[in-house]
Amino acid sequence: MLDVVYPAVDTGFLADQLLKTMGLKPDTPAPPAHQNNWDESDVMLITYADTVQRSNEKPLQTLFQFLEGCLKDTVSAVHILPFFPYSSDDGFSVMDYLSVNESHGEWEDIERIAGNYKVMADLVINHMSARSRWFENFKKRVDPGKDYFFEARPTDDLSAVVRPRTSPLLNAVQTDDGERYVWCTFSEDQVDLNFANPQVLNEFVGIIRYYLERGVTIFRLDAVAFLWKEAGTPSIHLQQTHELIKILRLLIEHHTPHGVVITETNVPNRENLTYFGNANEAHVIYNFSLPPLLINTLVTGNCRHLKTWLMSMPPAQMGTTYLNFIASHDGVGLRPTDGLLSEQEKQRLINTMESFGGKVSYRRTPDGKDQPYEMNVALFDALKGTAGRGADHWQLHRFICAHTIMLALEGIPAFYIHSLLGTENDRERVEHTGRLRSINRGQWNLDRLEAELADPLSHHHKVFTELKRLIAIRRRQPAFHPNATQFTLHLGLQLFGFWRQSMRRDQSIFCIHNISDEVQQVFLGDINLIGTDQWQDLISGLKIDDLSGSLTLRPYQSVWLSNRE
Repeated sequence: MLDVVYPAVDTGFLADQLLKTMGLKPDTPAPPAHQNNWDESDVMLITYADTVQRSNEKPLQTLFQFLEGCLKDTVSAVHILPFFPYSSDDGFSVMDYLSVNESHGEWEDIERIAGNYKVMADLVINHMSARSRWFENFKKRVDPGKDYFFEARPTDDLSAVVRPRTSPLLNAVQTDDGERYVWCTFSEDQVDLNFANPQVLNEFVGIIRYYLERGVTIFRLDAVAFLWKEAGTPSIHLQQTHELIKILRLLIEHHTPHGVVITETNVPNRENLTYFGNANEAHVIYNFSLPPLLINTLVTGNCRHLKTWLMSMPPAQMGTTYLNFIASHDGVGLRPTDGLLSEQEKQRLINTMESFGGKVSYRRTPDGKDQPYEMNVALFDALKGTAGRGADHWQLHRFICAHTIMLALEGIPAFYIHSLLGTENDRERVEHTGRLRSINRGQWNLDRLEAELADPLSHHHKVFTELKRLIAIRRRQPAFHPNATQFTLHLGLQLFGFWRQSMRRDQSIFCIHNISDEVQQVFLGDINLIGTDQWQDLISGLKIDDLSGSLTLRPYQSVWLSNRE
């Protein structure tokens, strides 16, 4: 692996250096191959360190209290979005990888959370803040930092570079030995690191070890697809990037056998799947196509594209799985729908989200055109109506249906905190920050939040209570193990269904969802329930006595038909 990335370097010496930095001996035993570091009880919460706050208290302490008080038996893992000192992008422009933002708390607060939950931290590996010490040293031409950032020339062939933004790719910087042009995939304040310098890799191995020693066991490799750059290429998904992921995984799992690598690659589905490698790159990849396809399904009342996508998804090898989510701190990506939705269908979806108060962000293509990149909208508002009829009274039911589907799919379910709470579009925050993504990055006072969650008339209470109930059911079902068998059912365009079977073959669950705003009939003969088993709906408790009969599903109702309680 090192030979592919660094053909001109003494890779034997480099390997010894990396092992020493990670605190590993050459004879450290390898972890078991194809080991699943998860089961059906795993559910992840995604949150910023300061999403829930209380006066006169550090937010990480408040987050711990919220987890213990409201989610102790609901989630097993928590993704704390970048909690480091930063200069922009709500944390993703890191100034110091080894410090906790003083306004959030201290490492001890992270360690306390890690004592009760699996903690996922962002390894913001592609770029660093232009206000960081490393970049200041880059401008002074001293180490550490002198050769840590990627440079190019305006005369280089950059015509094929794939961009997720419309900002300039190169930015001129005055240094102590003249003007240089640094590569900025995302923004002028986020300068791309130069992994062609093996010392940068060694620095990040040291950072990883530091996180592991403080209880972090899941590493989200942020924007990793852009890691290796070369003029004259798209500078995305290059082979060196894949080899570097393999190296980092190898080091992590030798240090901590239950450590997990997740790649954040918001790209078309086929490209995303390559980050599994041969079960030797990411342990887990995000199911980036799920959010836009599921939202599209529920606002159109037609599951054709969602079903086509599900049938095309390969079962993950043992030791790998998918991370299923419908919303996150970012917007709903549109690139993962390439080849799945037509341009006309994408535009209809965009128009629908805008009618529900959403916004649209753009990216610049290699030919200089701006294309829609993501839809910025709170999920609760994204599902407030349909594409044809606008807002309606089915918002809550549609929202719960979306999560019932996500909870049952192959993979690990992850809930963005604002979805778990039913938070609406935060238009004031967008106006305050000037950033479209702020629409789904609001903050809650914990006392006010707890009052809302305790009020039976509040939609926040209704969302939170029902999602917690569904999660509790899910966590008890072996057929919902992230690697359990999954097959798509063919029940028409208004009923989305799939079958899960436990790895011991002793439990089957038929997951059927009415994704329309009209009543639908499910003929039990169409799904081949085994007549010698006793079947019941895990969600409602309804027992199925007549296997030749049918079920009537209300708009957006779901059933999980299981042959065991």
